[in-house]
Formats: sequence, C-alpha cells, structure tokens
Amino acid sequence: MKQTSSTKSLDEVNATVSTANKNIWKKLFAFMGPAYLVSVGYMDPGNWATDIAGGSGYGYTLIWVLLMSNIMALVLQSLAARLGIVSGLDLAQASRMTYPRGVNFFLWLLAEVAIAATDLAEVIGMAIGLKLLFNVPLLYGVLITVLDTFLLLYLQKAGMRKMEAFIIGLVAIIGFSFLGEMIFAQPNVGDMMQGFIPSIPDSTALYIAIGIIGATVMPHNLYLHSALVQTRKFDHSEKGIWQAIKFNFIDSAIALNLAFFVNAAILILAASTFYNAGMHEISDIEDAHHLLAPLLGNQLAPILFATALLCAGQSSTLTGTLSGQIVMEGYLNLRIQPWLRRLITRLVAIIPAIITIIIAGENKIGELLVFSQVLLSLQLGFAIIPLIHFTSDKVKMGVFAIPLWLKIFSWVIAIVIVGLNINLVISQISGWLQTAENPMLLYLTVIPLALSAFGFLLYISVKPLLKKSKQTMYDSPHGLLRQMDLSHPEAYKRISITIDFSEKDVKAIKEAIRQGGKEAEYRLIHIVETAGARMFGQDIHDSETEADTSYLKEYIAELTVNGYKADYKLGYGSPKETIPEVVKEFNSDLLVMGVHGHRMFKDILLGTTLDAVRHKVDIPVFIVK
Repeated sequence: MKQTSSTKSLDEVNATVSTANKNIWKKLFAFMGPAYLVSVGYMDPGNWATDIAGGSGYGYTLIWVLLMSNIMALVLQSLAARLGIVSGLDLAQASRMTYPRGVNFFLWLLAEVAIAATDLAEVIGMAIGLKLLFNVPLLYGVLITVLDTFLLLYLQKAGMRKMEAFIIGLVAIIGFSFLGEMIFAQPNVGDMMQGFIPSIPDSTALYIAIGIIGATVMPHNLYLHSALVQTRKFDHSEKGIWQAIKFNFIDSAIALNLAFFVNAAILILAASTFYNAGMHEISDIEDAHHLLAPLLGNQLAPILFATALLCAGQSSTLTGTLSGQIVMEGYLNLRIQPWLRRLITRLVAIIPAIITIIIAGENKIGELLVFSQVLLSLQLGFAIIPLIHFTSDKVKMGVFAIPLWLKIFSWVIAIVIVGLNINLVISQISGWLQTAENPMLLYLTVIPLALSAFGFLLYISVKPLLKKSKQTMYDSPHGLLRQMDLSHPEAYKRISITIDFSEKDVKAIKEAIRQGGKEAEYRLIHIVETAGARMFGQDIHDSETEADTSYLKEYIAELTVNGYKADYKLGYGSPKETIPEVVKEFNSDLLVMGVHGHRMFKDILLGTTLDAVRHKVDIPVFIVK
C-alpha cells in the first residue's frame, strides 16, 4: 500500500493503445473497446435477477424501464467518457480536486459500497452458473470465485487490447445464447410493443423498476469509463479531442445497445415463459433455469441460460476490480497491489453471500440479488451529480463543456433517479414504522441516517455552484505550459544503488556513475531477507549476512580505487520498506535499481519491490534492465 502522486488514471495502461491511423474505420476500431468493458456491468447477474423478477411478475410491462435506463446509461456514460478524454482525469480524481478531503472520503465509502454490491451479484451469479452447469454446491461455488483473482492478473499483464478481446468474447457468448433463447421462447410481438408504454402497476413494480435502474445505470461504471478512455493515445488538438469524443460515443452506443438487447431478452424470456404460465413470483435465477426446459420444451435452453450466466458473472467481476482501483487511487490517492485489491473486494462480497446461504438458505439468494441492485440505485446520485457538474463547467472543460440541451437532459435524469430513490426510502421507512414494535429506535437510527444522506446529497449538488474550483481541468490541448530553466542543469550529488549480487549489479553501478560522475557520492544498498533477518534485524550474525557484507566491501574497494566516493548500507527485512528508509537516510537525489524480471505468479510469491519502492520515494528512480 502506498500514497501516489501520479495524476494518471490506471497508470500502468494509460495511453498504451495507439489510435494513429489515416483510415477512418481502422481509427474507429482502435477507439472501440472501453465501452464493451463498461457494458458487461449492464448485463451482470444482478440485472438478471431484476429482469426475471420484472418479467415474471408483470409480463412485458416494464420493458420501457429497460429502455429508459439504457438511454440514461448512454447519456451518463458519454459524459464520463468526455470527462476522461478532455481533462485526463477520472471521475474520482475530478471529485478530489473539487470537494474537501472529508467529503471525498465519504464519496469513496459510498463508491466502495456500490462496488461491493456489484461484486456480490457477480459472486452469486457465478456460483449459480457453476452449480447449474457442473452441479457444484452453491456454497463451494461462492468460495471458488476467489480464484478469478489470478485470471485478472493474467489479463492485466497481457495488456488492454487482449483484456478487451477476452471481455468481448464473453459478451458475444452471452448475446448468442439469448438470441437462441428468443428463438425458443417465440414471444408475442404485439404484447411486447405495449411494454414500451410507461406504467407502474403497484409499489412492488416500483421497487423492481428502481432495481432495474440500479442494475442498469451502475455507479462504478461511471468511474470506470472515465478512466478506460484514457488508455487510448490520441491527438490532443481540439480537432483530435472532438474526434475522440465522437468515436467513444459510437463505441458506447453500440456496446450499450447490445447490453439492452441482453437485458430485454431476459425480461422477455421471463414474461413469455413464467408470466404467461401464471408463475408471477419467479425472481430466483436457479428456479428460472430449472423451469425453462419444461416450459419451452427444449433441453438446450437451460444450458444456454447457465452458460450466459457464468460468462456474465466472470466478465463483470474483472471490470469491478478496475473500478475499485480507480476510486481508491482517485479519492484517497492510495494504491495497493491489484491482486490484493481484487481479493479484498471479493472477500467483502463473499461474506454476505455465505451468511445468507448458511442462515436463510439458498432460496433467499434471489432476494439478496434484487436488494443489491436497489442498493446500487441508491448510490447513483452521489456519482451522477458531480459528473454533471464537472462536464458542464466551461472553466474546467473549455469548449468541450456539454451544451445546454444536454445539461438539462442530464439533470432531468439525475432528478428522476434521485426522486425515485427518495420515494423508495420514504415508503420503506413508513412501512417499517407501521410494523415496528419500537418505532423510537428507528427515529434514533434509520431516520437520522436517511436525513444525513439527503443532506450530503444536497451539499455535493450545490458546492460546485457556490465556489468554483480554482484548478482548471482543461486549459489547452496539452495542459498548462510551464517555463523551463535549462541554463544550469544540476548534476546528481548523492546516488543510492540497490545491489543483489547478480549480473545486474555491474550495469546498475555503471549507469549510476554515468549520472553522477566522480563528483557524486554513492551508497550501495543490499537488504538481507532471511527469516532471521526479519526477526532479529541488525542483531543477526548468520553466514549470509557475513557473506553479503564481504561482497559489499569488495564493491566499495573497487569503486574507491577508481576514484569514486562510495559506502554501503546493509538493511534487514522487507526490501519494500527498508530501501526507501535507507534512501531517505542518505538524503539521496537519485535511486538506481535493477529489474528482477519476475512474471505473473512470481510477482505474487516474491512481490513487486520496484513498484512498491518507486511510490515511496520522492526522488527520480533510474530503472536498469
């Protein structure tokens, strides 16, 4: 874990995909990809639960909610993409620049709750998919989902385009699976068209509708999209930025319409099978799977359903981790190893799933899924309102600020979502007050919490209007030009060099000497990592420590003979912690390090010293391969 001063979102893949191409179609293809990673969040298992509940309970009536949610999603995702393209900041970073530290901390907490709710749906969906396809018990399936941490690591190492290709492959499987389901179900087209006429039959339909909105327009996707568009390396002239905005809108329109097709197909499937058969209370994915074969008279239908479910859960879980990294780094300026971040997120999601299975039983999993999506909807306002503020601000966005008509439309979307959520909260609390044995407990806990949340929402709504941020996100295509003084460049005077007694040592020392010459002072650093060294520190006197000291003295002697001023420092324990301490103690102005060359599982087992150290020192780090 480390504080990072980097201003780049997803620093390791930022601007790694080139879009330089004179052919307009190839250029468009180069931009396409981020929206597909975002779109998987719109077809995750949480969507399945709300779509099945809506279709089985109300037939085709709530299709209009899906369409409305998709339009909302397209508008909001295009705003998120615009923010990332123009400002070079993701939504969390832009919030950190605008709001006070305490406010950002609470916004981060809310974002983490949203990500945990998303991951809960993915855990349950993948576990159900494993059970339906391979008869793995649900509890074991939940535990197995921890292993996808390693898949994420592999895809991140492979690069953004390969990760995007993997996700698009999963999305294609989901799409073709539901195309087959539609052929089997043969829905009534006339009844289906009537579902596009807005109506809310009762309070339960409102609850499901809000769940559909929460499952479709997901808070973490706004953070994700504003960061993913920055993986493209494009021309930052005014013309180039407008082109990037246009291409990313096309990318979003195609990807989100595919997600709409999947969601509509699930709801239509539930309506044409369960609702028409008089089964109006099917919200459980597993029950839906078991009923497909007898109702449709086709054994392939449940297999396609389960395969699509497994792909949906796996694809969504990858993007959830990236979102977690973005909000933590953006709001808190804090970075932890991606695999650890993924593991923590997954464990947080597993706990409520395991508790529900053990205490309430597997039959309550469907209700937990729907609740997770309603919880997501309640978080939406805290992400949408800052996003609209940022993209509307002409001081920060320059000529790329959204036009008046889009600003009005965006605020209407925000008001609808927040209004529905307020209605839901009021009706829910009223119901609790009517049935509670001790209403005073609610007056002392739930009601103050709800009022505080509403007050906080009002604050983030008016804060940017009352006091404009002095920091401009956009001033020129390349940011602010700073005057450089190159008249008297200073040479490095105190250089630290990490040593591991391998062939890299000679290269590292040569490069250090090249930077400092004979005027600089050099310190050779080696860390003893034995179990004894970690326990006893400098009090250890084993053979390895003695050998290391001897080797360091030989290096120093050779440097001294050749006219260089050098000494050494032997550290003990973790290199990640000790190297920065030694560097600061020496008051170094440059650190030279060799690269160990580990890959994948060796990084997990042996650690990534280089990344950990470079974010803990505030001086240049020279990396020698």
